[in-house]
Parts: sequence; C-alpha cells; structure tokens
Amino acid sequence: MRTPCGPPSSPRACLTVVGGAFALNQVLAYPPTFASVGLYVAVYSAGAHLARLRRSRAALATVGYAVLVATLSGLGSPTRIPAFLAFYLVLVVIWMAGTGVRRWRAEELERRRLAAAVARSDERARIARELHDVVTHHVTAMVVQADATQYLVSVRPDRAVDGLVAISDTGRLALTELRHLLGVLEATGESASSGRAPVLGRVGDLVEQARRSGQPVEWSEEGRRRTVPDAVGLAAYRVMQEGLTNALRHAPGRPTTVPLRHSPEHLEIEVTCYPASSAATSGTPSPARPAATAVSPPAGRGIAGLRERVRLLDGDLEAGPTPEGGFRLRAVIPTIPTRSSP
Repeated sequence: MRTPCGPPSSPRACLTVVGGAFALNQVLAYPPTFASVGLYVAVYSAGAHLARLRRSRAALATVGYAVLVATLSGLGSPTRIPAFLAFYLVLVVIWMAGTGVRRWRAEELERRRLAAAVARSDERARIARELHDVVTHHVTAMVVQADATQYLVSVRPDRAVDGLVAISDTGRLALTELRHLLGVLEATGESASSGRAPVLGRVGDLVEQARRSGQPVEWSEEGRRRTVPDAVGLAAYRVMQEGLTNALRHAPGRPTTVPLRHSPEHLEIEVTCYPASSAATSGTPSPARPAATAVSPPAGRGIAGLRERVRLLDGDLEAGPTPEGGFRLRAVIPTIPTRSSP
C-alpha cells in the first residue's frame, strides 16, 4: 500500500515525518484539518510493511507521545488525559490492523509457494510414471526378443528373421508412445488429435507383443465394452502393461492369463503369472532365460506408480503372490471416478 510519503520501502521514515508534522500541528494549536488522516495512513502502512518493530522503538514512540501529551497539557489544551489515551489506543488498533494484513500476506505467499512446490512434485511423479510405463515395458520386450533371436541364430536361422522383425516393431511402438508423451509434456495439443495415446482398445497389441516375445498369454474379455474416460482407459492399459512387463522380466515362458471384465460401474483387469509347474501344460520356458521356481517381481517403481494412478481414480490395486507360487496383479477402476487423473 502506497502512502503520501512514498513507496512501501520507507514506511518508517514516512511515519517519522508524518508523526512529527502532526505533533508540531498540535503544539502550535492549529485547527484540525483533513490532513490529520495522513497519520492514520502512515501508522497503518508502517504496521503493514515493517517486518518487525523493536521494543526500544515502540517504547520510544510511546515516550514521544507521552511528551506530546504533557506539552499540550502544559500549554493549556482542553483535551483531557482519557481522550489522549483513547487516541493512543486508536493508533495501536490501526497499527495492529496493518500488522495483521502483513502477516496474512506473508502466509498467503507461503501457501502459494507450497502449492507450487507440491504441483511441481506431482508433475515430476506423473512424468516419472509415464516414462517408466513406456520405456520399461518396450525395452524389456526388446531385450527378451533379442535374447531369443540370439539363440535362434545358431539353431533356427529361419526363425531369427521373425525375432528381428518383432524387435523392430516393438522399437517403433516405443518411439510412437514416447513422441506422444513428449507432445503432452510440450502442451502442443498434438496428442489430443493424433489418436496415438494408449487406450483400452489397444490392449490386444500388448498381448500380441508379449506372445511374440515368447510369453504364452491367454487373454479374455468379459462383458460389453463401454466408452470410459481416457484416464480410466489409460490406467487399465498401464496395469496390463506393467503385469506383462513383470511376466517377461521375472517369469519368461510361464503361462500368463489376462482377463478383462467390463461392468457398468467399473473395470476389472487382472494379470496372473503361474509357477513353473504349470508351464508344461500352457507353454515352454524361453530358451534364452531359464525359468525360476517362483514368480516374485520386486515391488519397485512400477507397481508403486500404478497404485498411485489407480488410487487417484478411486480404484483399488492388489499385487502379490498366489497360493500356487505365481504372482497376480489386479485392479478395479470405477468407470466414473470422482477425482481426475494426474
């Protein structure tokens, strides 16, 4: 707040000049004018802009006012002591009002700073989740496909070409999704019109990609597919992507089931990897990577990020071992969430 004496950077000097002029006006017994309002403005401005008032200066101001009162009384002022005291209390109230405004302004600035910090943190976490989901899945698939192709070069050269084609297709898909993600980060609006964002209708591509990597995947879809918000479709897509990525990394060649269930209220998606004892009936382990006896992917960034993504949509995600020794990732996501996706 600007005062008649200058910018907010000099409230102390302003108060000194205006206070001195007011005291001189009273001593010389000039009639009161509208200019006396300047004292109230100066007191308020000092309270609103001075970060602190030292006790010595407050005591000095009080002593100065007492000297002024004594001087005016000695000069025969008709004003009584209670009136001087009431005027002093009015000045204190005005000062405190300015101080309250200054504190409120500082608290509001701190709230905005904290809100901006939280927003930046949330955005970094969202970007990290997207990068993890895109990069980890496709790179894992390419590594598994490359390992298998390396083995086939010596034993089945005729099938090695298929492996190279699968690696090439996976790389192109990874580049497509990365370009989409960069378009979102740059806020160019390209992603909204390009239709390249991962959606629920493209989960079949994930299944086909896993099968080409040597993972025996059984996919089923129950219920009538309905139009769902983009955030819900993307979350379901990422759940399947993470589940199949874990299967490729930690249970290569194991039988894996992926049921997708539609209902009017929610989507339910489940990715289950079965233990090695079931591989004989549903598929064979990858020739490049021997199968372990249990499926136990570590609880890393992927599942933690998925849990946060699903939670923001008011859904629920469960991840853990099955009684048979496998691993199950299951998510239930409302089709009409009450909160928006990050």
